Order: sequence, then C-alpha cells, then structure tokens
Amino acid sequence: MNSEQCGRSGLFLSPIGLGTLTWGRDTDAPEALEMLTHFVDAGGSLLECSPSHGDGMAVDVVSEAVASVGRHRVVLAWRGGMRRASEGAWVGAAGRGDLLRSLDDALARLDTDYVDVWLVEPRPEVPLEETLEAATLAYRSGRARYVGLSRSTHWQLAEAVTRGAVGASAPITLVELPFSLADASHAGTVAELASRGVGVVAASALAGGALTGKYRHSTPADSRAASPHLRHMVEPYLSGFARGVIEAAHRAASGLDRSTADVALAWVRDYPGVSSALVGPRTVRQLDTLLEYTEPLPDPIRQVLAEVAQ
Repeated sequence: MNSEQCGRSGLFLSPIGLGTLTWGRDTDAPEALEMLTHFVDAGGSLLECSPSHGDGMAVDVVSEAVASVGRHRVVLAWRGGMRRASEGAWVGAAGRGDLLRSLDDALARLDTDYVDVWLVEPRPEVPLEETLEAATLAYRSGRARYVGLSRSTHWQLAEAVTRGAVGASAPITLVELPFSLADASHAGTVAELASRGVGVVAASALAGGALTGKYRHSTPADSRAASPHLRHMVEPYLSGFARGVIEAAHRAASGLDRSTADVALAWVRDYPGVSSALVGPRTVRQLDTLLEYTEPLPDPIRQVLAEVAQ
C-alpha cells in the first residue's frame, strides 16, 4: 500500500485503515501485535482506536503494539471522548472537561505526547462550539496534530468545517462516517467534503463483515453476528435493502472471479473522496486476506454497483 494525501492537508493515510474494536476482548494482545506488524509491513499506517474499544482494554493493547512496531510507522487516530456512567456503561462525552480529560488519559496510557488525528464526536446536549474549542486546545498544544469529526450530523459537519476555514477553531482535516456498498447514504457528503479539501475515513467499510458474504445463508457460530456484544454491528445489514446489495456484490465477484469482500472493499477504498477504508478484522488470518485485495474494479462494474447501492 502507498499512503495518499488526505484531502488538501499534509496528512497522509494508507488506503486501508485498521480498527481496534475487538482488541483486548475478542483479539488478545499477542494476536493484535502480530496483526499490526503485518499491517505496517504491508504499507498500512492508519490505526483507529476509541476509549470504549475492547470494553476499555484496547488502548493498552494498542500502546504495547505501537511501541513494538515503532510509533513513527503508525498514524494514530483517536476517536471521541468517553466516560463510564454510574452503571458502568460507556457514554459519549463532548464537553470540554470530559474531552480533554479523556484525551490526556489516552496519551498517558499510550505513552505518547500526541495523537495524529483526534476525531471528536459532537453530542446534542453540548454546544458544538464547546466541543470544537476542546479540539482546538489540543490542536494548538500539539496533543492532536490534526482534528476531525466522527458521528456528526450534516449540519455539524458544515458548521465545523466553516469555523475551521475562517480560523474560529482548528481546521477540520478528516471526517469519519459509515460508508460502504451496503450503506452509501453519505455519498453526497463524501463528495461535498472532497470539494472542500476534507478527507473521509469510511467506517465499517465491509458493513460489520456482512459484505464478506459469510452471512448469505447462515450465521457462523464464531462470527461477529453470533457475538452478544458485536451482533448489533451486523444485524442492520442482514435483511431488506442491504441484503440485496450484498447479493449484487456477490454476483459481481463471481463474474470477476474475486471474493465478495474483495469487490466490496475495492469499491469503497477507491471511491472518490475516500482517504481510507476502515476494517476491523478479529484475527491475523482475516487481516491478511484483506491485505491481498489490491486490484481496482473495472469501471463498468463500479458504476453498476454504485447504482445498486444508491
């Protein structure tokens, strides 16, 4: 993989990003380390983590793995701010105090002075200006080299990008949003952000694994859809419109003598405006299979799949 420029910024990202949702719980530390080693050796750089990944255990696994492969080889994207509620559940935090406290805790546990990208997540109960102010403080202090948004509305995106453009807050370099063949509803937003020079990370690029085709006839016992804490990521794509899209991807893959996952990942990875397609394999074997998918799709197939998806 060769890293490409993210929007019009000085940030460069690998076309495939590695998510850490399962690290520390479903993926143990030795396998996570091997996974990251394979990833960076293949030219990968973008590693995305959140305080709640692995039920809070992923950050310590990430710290160990990054130290092993070398901090300079990883573009570390830290997503959001989280805190534990009184009943122990993770809840999003967008207030200035909670955000900065969450970031500083992450930096200490990661044993680093900075994250490459801080993807803050607006919350309806907190003014957007306060969330952006916290991100700007981290940006100006060097704790976050770039700032982005995740899980935001179209209005919040427009407001944040505009404020950054006029210098009222840190510039928005990157936006993470769900985008895949099975969920292409943000296609217009991707195009709009590209026109403004903002990069996009396509989260859940394989629709939680549904676009691998493994759920076409049954639910494997060891799959994400069979997991009590992960099935919610897959279930929306197992029926209705999404199921039809998956079947279309499967037919295209059969005609190209490629796998369904290969076709689905190539479609989103090479989509105009997408800087990186985020995947979250649980095992080294799954990751290695994804890293083998490098060929672009023929233009007529891309166009047909785009029509099906939208």
